[in-house]
Amino acid sequence: MAVRKDTIFERFLAPFVKTFLIDQDGLRRFYESIDWDAASQRLSNPRIVYPDYYTSQNFHSIEGGYLSAEAAVSYDPITQYALPPGESLVRQALIDTIQTQPRRILDLGCGTGSATLMLKRAFPYAEVIGLDLSPYMLVVADYKVRKEQLNIQWRHGNAEKTGFPDASFDLVTVSLVFHETPPPVTRKILRECYRLLTVGGEVVVLDGNQKMLRQTEWLTQIFEEPYIQGYASGSVDAWMGEAGFGAVRTQDVWLVHQVTRGVKSLTHQLTETELFADVEAIDSRQWAV
Repeated sequence: MAVRKDTIFERFLAPFVKTFLIDQDGLRRFYESIDWDAASQRLSNPRIVYPDYYTSQNFHSIEGGYLSAEAAVSYDPITQYALPPGESLVRQALIDTIQTQPRRILDLGCGTGSATLMLKRAFPYAEVIGLDLSPYMLVVADYKVRKEQLNIQWRHGNAEKTGFPDASFDLVTVSLVFHETPPPVTRKILRECYRLLTVGGEVVVLDGNQKMLRQTEWLTQIFEEPYIQGYASGSVDAWMGEAGFGAVRTQDVWLVHQVTRGVKSLTHQLTETELFADVEAIDSRQWAV
């Protein structure tokens, strides 16, 4: 796995992190304990076409981004230090924002399944599905869920077009994804979230604090994030509103993160029902004539 050496992280922070904070021997043992070709093939969808934005850019100074076993193995050890004051505390904010008792949950861009596992623990009787574009990330997620003996399904797929039926879920979550997608893709994902949710269903998004990122551009240069400036200059609230969500509200989480919640309101469903009823009425009049 090729790693760029000219980023601030690789030049100054990575040596410290890798030397003092990460168990390199433990990571190597974990990497060598898995048959990555067989495991990734088992979880892969052969019909997936990777979008250009995902394969043409480096993420976190790693050439090829998340489409490698090395990236999947190193993701959790790095992330626990990249989410101050602590990964579990930050992810718990997403769980605490949920206001319903969902029966079916979809975690889009689930990565190695950290948030997905927390969702299953919080809602043990719900059906929980995690979806991600990287089969290697899903291998690590599957390893973790087997270790805890939790019932979670993993899907290799694109969050822009998941393939699930309309109104399939009561809750859709998106954690740490939108700062790594171009704004047009983010909008597509939110429209897909709206399509997937039942009336009254919730979408909850956890990501970097857009207000803070706009004021601290230097921070975005530490890690290689090709789309983070587009994310910082936008508004998750506005994007959710464009997708049709109501009751949209963003709250700061430990200053540097934010959680945004939106609801697929009954008003939009009534409009669709009324339109359908109008079509039926027209058909009835034509039949009568």
